[in-house]
Amino acid sequence: MRIGELARVTGVSTRTLRFYEGLELLESRRASNGYREYDPAAVVRVRNIRHLLSTGLTLDDVAHFRRCLDGDLRAAAPAPAMVALARRRLALLDERIRALSAARDNLARGLRDAVGDGAPSCR
Repeated sequence: MRIGELARVTGVSTRTLRFYEGLELLESRRASNGYREYDPAAVVRVRNIRHLLSTGLTLDDVAHFRRCLDGDLRAAAPAPAMVALARRRLALLDERIRALSAARDNLARGLRDAVGDGAPSCR
Protein backbone atom coordinates (compact mmCIF):
# COMPACT_ATOMS: atom_id res chain seq x y z
CA MET A 1 0.00 0.00 0.00
CA ARG A 2 1.10 3.56 -0.60
CA ILE A 3 1.76 6.09 2.12
CA GLY A 4 -1.56 7.90 1.61
CA GLU A 5 -3.54 4.72 2.14
CA LEU A 6 -1.52 3.80 5.24
CA ALA A 7 -2.14 7.29 6.58
CA ARG A 8 -5.88 7.01 5.93
CA VAL A 9 -6.19 3.54 7.48
CA THR A 10 -4.19 4.40 10.62
CA GLY A 11 -5.30 8.02 11.06
CA VAL A 12 -1.67 9.19 11.06
CA SER A 13 -0.38 11.90 8.74
CA THR A 14 1.98 11.07 5.90
CA ARG A 15 4.50 13.41 7.49
CA THR A 16 4.37 11.37 10.71
CA LEU A 17 4.78 8.12 8.77
CA ARG A 18 7.89 9.51 7.05
CA PHE A 19 9.16 10.62 10.47
CA TYR A 20 8.67 7.10 11.87
CA GLU A 21 10.51 5.75 8.86
CA GLY A 22 13.39 8.16 9.50
CA LEU A 23 13.58 6.79 13.06
CA GLU A 24 13.64 3.25 11.63
CA LEU A 25 10.39 2.36 13.35
CA LEU A 26 8.72 1.74 9.99
CA GLU A 27 10.01 0.40 6.69
CA SER A 28 8.93 0.89 3.10
CA ARG A 29 10.07 -0.15 -0.34
CA ARG A 30 10.41 2.23 -3.24
CA ALA A 31 8.38 1.46 -6.33
CA SER A 32 9.90 2.08 -9.76
CA ASN A 33 8.13 5.46 -9.78
CA GLY A 34 9.75 6.40 -6.44
CA TYR A 35 6.58 6.06 -4.36
CA ARG A 36 6.82 4.48 -0.94
CA GLU A 37 5.10 1.12 -0.65
CA TYR A 38 4.29 -0.45 2.69
CA ASP A 39 3.54 -4.02 3.58
CA PRO A 40 -0.03 -4.47 4.91
CA ALA A 41 1.53 -5.41 8.29
CA ALA A 42 2.62 -1.77 8.60
CA VAL A 43 -0.93 -0.99 9.79
CA VAL A 44 -0.39 -3.07 12.94
CA ARG A 45 3.07 -1.55 13.44
CA VAL A 46 1.78 2.02 13.23
CA ARG A 47 -1.14 1.27 15.54
CA ASN A 48 1.26 -0.28 18.06
CA ILE A 49 3.53 2.78 17.89
CA ARG A 50 0.52 5.03 18.50
CA HIS A 51 -0.65 2.81 21.37
CA LEU A 52 2.74 2.99 23.10
CA LEU A 53 2.88 6.76 22.64
CA SER A 54 -0.61 7.08 24.12
CA THR A 55 0.58 5.32 27.28
CA GLY A 56 3.11 8.09 27.92
CA LEU A 57 6.17 6.53 26.34
CA THR A 58 8.37 8.61 24.06
CA LEU A 59 9.56 7.70 20.57
CA ASP A 60 12.96 6.88 22.10
CA ASP A 61 11.18 4.48 24.43
CA VAL A 62 9.17 3.00 21.56
CA ALA A 63 12.42 2.25 19.73
CA HIS A 64 13.21 -0.28 22.49
CA PHE A 65 10.05 -2.15 21.53
CA ARG A 66 11.05 -2.30 17.85
CA ARG A 67 11.12 -6.13 17.75
CA CYS A 68 7.62 -6.35 19.23
CA LEU A 69 5.81 -3.78 17.10
CA ASP A 70 4.41 -6.26 14.58
CA GLY A 71 2.49 -8.40 17.06
CA ASP A 72 -0.39 -8.02 19.47
CA LEU A 73 1.29 -5.81 22.08
CA ARG A 74 -1.70 -5.75 24.40
CA ALA A 75 -1.88 -9.56 24.64
CA ALA A 76 1.86 -10.25 24.78
CA ALA A 77 3.67 -10.85 28.05
CA PRO A 78 6.10 -7.94 28.53
CA ALA A 79 9.81 -8.60 28.67
CA PRO A 80 11.48 -7.62 31.97
CA ALA A 81 13.55 -4.93 30.23
CA MET A 82 10.38 -3.38 28.83
CA VAL A 83 8.72 -3.40 32.25
CA ALA A 84 11.78 -1.65 33.70
CA LEU A 85 11.65 0.96 30.94
CA ALA A 86 7.95 1.56 31.57
CA ARG A 87 8.57 1.91 35.32
CA ARG A 88 11.30 4.51 34.69
CA ARG A 89 8.98 6.45 32.38
CA LEU A 90 6.18 6.26 34.99
CA ALA A 91 8.51 7.63 37.68
CA LEU A 92 9.49 10.49 35.39
CA LEU A 93 5.84 11.27 34.61
CA ASP A 94 5.01 11.21 38.33
CA GLU A 95 7.83 13.69 38.98
CA ARG A 96 6.58 15.98 36.21
CA ILE A 97 3.07 15.84 37.64
CA ARG A 98 4.41 16.80 41.08
CA ALA A 99 6.37 19.72 39.58
CA LEU A 100 3.37 20.93 37.57
CA SER A 101 1.09 20.64 40.61
CA ALA A 102 3.55 22.72 42.65
CA ALA A 103 3.73 25.35 39.89
CA ARG A 104 -0.07 25.43 39.67
CA ASP A 105 -0.37 25.83 43.43
CA ASN A 106 2.19 28.66 43.42
CA LEU A 107 0.35 30.46 40.62
CA ALA A 108 -3.03 30.05 42.32
CA ARG A 109 -1.56 31.32 45.62
CA GLY A 110 0.06 34.30 43.86
CA LEU A 111 -3.17 35.14 42.08
CA ARG A 112 -5.15 34.85 45.29
CA ASP A 113 -2.65 37.09 47.11
CA ALA A 114 -2.56 39.67 44.30
CA VAL A 115 -6.31 39.96 43.88
CA GLY A 116 -7.16 39.62 47.52
CA ASP A 117 -4.97 42.42 48.94
CA GLY A 118 -6.22 45.34 46.85
CA ALA A 119 -2.75 45.96 45.40
CA PRO A 120 -2.55 48.58 42.64
CA SER A 121 -3.10 47.35 39.09
CA CYS A 122 -0.18 46.91 36.68
CA ARG A 123 -2.22 48.31 33.77
